[in-house]
Amino acid sequence: MATNDDNDDLLPSQTSGYKASGLKSVDHYQSLDANDESLNRWKASLGLGSAAAPATGPKVTVLSLFLTSPTLPPGKKISLNVTNPAELALFKKNPLTIKEGVEYNVGITFKVNHSIITGVRYIQVVKRSGVKVDKLEQMLGSYAPHKDGEPYTKNFDPEDSPSGMLARSGTYNVKSRVIDDDGEIYADFEWSFKLAKEW
Repeated sequence: MATNDDNDDLLPSQTSGYKASGLKSVDHYQSLDANDESLNRWKASLGLGSAAAPATGPKVTVLSLFLTSPTLPPGKKISLNVTNPAELALFKKNPLTIKEGVEYNVGITFKVNHSIITGVRYIQVVKRSGVKVDKLEQMLGSYAPHKDGEPYTKNFDPEDSPSGMLARSGTYNVKSRVIDDDGEIYADFEWSFKLAKEW
């Protein structure tokens, strides 16, 4: 069960003076400056030139979370299928292994189903034995539905995994959230990892 502290940890940081703009439809953006040729090319590059998808269901579907590192053995991939509750439960119960003392990147794959999304962020809070040890907040940006229906992939800034005997003892529990400037939550999921001498 989530406590208020857990929910507060998963809220995006606020920039004083910033106010998110009102929700606008894809049709609204298509009709702006219809006679501006360069703007029309830019809109087409965002997929706004084609017929908009019907606005039903979630605006965003988070597909996967992945880890990459130059130290991963050839052919090894670490990826969590966020759309599969059974796989998420497995990664929560059986932690994935991250090598200690190496640089790695977290990344996310997501699909924009309809509407323009703005200020989308990925937030992850890492706890060990119930104590917060790390918080990652990365801006994904603003996106329109991909003109070919393809997902977007975002790689986050590199991080270094902790090292040492103390870091290797215990399991790290992670709560992840994808949220936008309006406070709309697109994904909330949990997983866990442990640190080891090898992948």
